[in-house]
Amino acid sequence: MEGGESPAEPGSGPARRFPVAAVEEILRDVLGSALREQRYEPGPCLEAAKDIAEVIKARVKALAVPRYKIVVVAHIGQLGGQSMQISSRCLWDPKSDTFSSCVFKNTSLFAVANVYGVYFE
Repeated sequence: MEGGESPAEPGSGPARRFPVAAVEEILRDVLGSALREQRYEPGPCLEAAKDIAEVIKARVKALAVPRYKIVVVAHIGQLGGQSMQISSRCLWDPKSDTFSSCVFKNTSLFAVANVYGVYFE
C-alpha cells in the first residue's frame, strides 16, 4: 500500500477518500488550457473532447487513489443561444462513490467534464 495505508477490510469502505477538490482543479486546468483559445468546429472539437478525457483520466490516475475505478466523460458544444441538459444516473454507494464536475465557456463553445470515482471492493 502507498503512503503507509493499511488494506481496508472488505465492506469497510475506502482507506482514502476520492479527492473531489483535487480532481475539480485538474478539470479546470485541463479544460482551460485546452479550450481557452479554441473556436467551435465540429471535427476538431470531437477530437479535443477525446483528448481532454484521456488527459484528465491520466492526471486523475496519477493521484494514485487506491481501489477507485475512474470514469471520465467530456462534452464540447457550440455556444449559440441554445440550452443543453446533461444528466447521468448509476447505481453506487454514496458513502464511498462520488464525482467531480467542471463547466468551461469561452466566446465560441462550452465544455462539461465529469469524473466519477467508484470504489471497488
